[in-house]
Order: sequence, then C-alpha cells, then structure tokens
Amino acid sequence: MDLLKPLIALLAIVNPIGVVPFFLHFTQNFSAEQRRYTMRVSATAAFLVVSISGLAGLKIIEFFGISIASFQVGGGLLLLMSAIHMLNAQPAETRAEDVHQGQEKADAGSSIAVVPLTIPLLTGPATISTMVIYAEKTRTLWEHAVLVGYGVVIGVASYLAFRASERIARVLGQTGINVMTRLMGLILAAMAVELLADGLIKLFPVLGGIRLP
Repeated sequence: MDLLKPLIALLAIVNPIGVVPFFLHFTQNFSAEQRRYTMRVSATAAFLVVSISGLAGLKIIEFFGISIASFQVGGGLLLLMSAIHMLNAQPAETRAEDVHQGQEKADAGSSIAVVPLTIPLLTGPATISTMVIYAEKTRTLWEHAVLVGYGVVIGVASYLAFRASERIARVLGQTGINVMTRLMGLILAAMAVELLADGLIKLFPVLGGIRLP
C-alpha cells in the first residue's frame, strides 16, 4: 500500500486551514479556556473519525453487502464533489445549514467542537469514504497501525491550525485561505478521478482494455 497518497488525500479533504475562518467565527465570544477546550475536543474527534473509519469502515460496508468497487465509484464521486466545493473556496464538507447550526450553538454558549467543526467541516462522508477505500488495501497489522497514524496526523494538524488560527488569518487573510483551499481542491480532484477510474475498471473490466488514440 502506498503510505503517502492516503495521507495527502486526507489532508486535502480535511484542510484545517480552510476551516480556520469558521473556527474564529464560531468561537469569537468564547473565553480563552473555552477556545482551548474546543480545540482539544475537535482534534480528538477528528482523530477518532479517521481511525475508526480506517479500522471498522470496511467491515461495515461488507455487512451491508457493498462491494469495494462500488464504494470506490461512490466515494470517488463524493470526493470529486468535495473537490468542486473546494475549487469554489468552500471547505470540502461544508453545507450552509451546518454553518447556521454552528452559529446557533455558539450563540447558545454550547460547545461546537464536534458539530459542526469536526463533523462535517473537518471530517465527513468524503473523509470516511477515503479511509474505507484505502483500508481495503491493508494486509498487515503494521498497515492497520498506519491508518491509526493518519488519524493522529489529522488530529494534530487540526489542533495546530486552530491554535494558530488568529496568526494564520492575519498572515494569509481570506484571499490566502481561499487560494490554499482551491489548491487542495485541485489535488483532491486528481485523486478522485484515479479512484473513480480504478473502481469503474473493477466493475467493468472491458474498460481496462480500451486504448485511447
């Protein structure tokens, strides 16, 4: 299994820097201690989503009788949709109703660390799909441990981005964050096409024999 490609895909989908404006917006009325708590909970939740998806996601789709090829095609389409959102400078997993819900929770003074910061702004269907697709390629205990390691990296990256959120916003500005989001979206789009092609060839082997002029 290629160890680097899944991590690049995950970082492109999660894109913690792209979520920084939402973090600042939702926590603008929080105390310093409330912000630190939100960072810790959100990072831990992101780690759990990625790790559990990698370790148990494949068993779940097998339970429902879904083939990995079908899941690759569906997951690839989902990733491509996320990439299109990112190319429009929107975080991959963002929906307007989720942002609105997050503002309501912030206004009410409750924690928004898990919903919507972690799910779906940081992690969501596209992230879970990616982990399940790459989990299918694991064969050894070491490779399963690597999937958990991806969760650690995503959790740490999310925590560091939130911790440095004010500095990131000052240095990059909204324009810089939008450029970063679009760049990650372009990378994600290329990976989504690869997953789609691989899944379609598994479902329709005849496609593998077609040669373009």
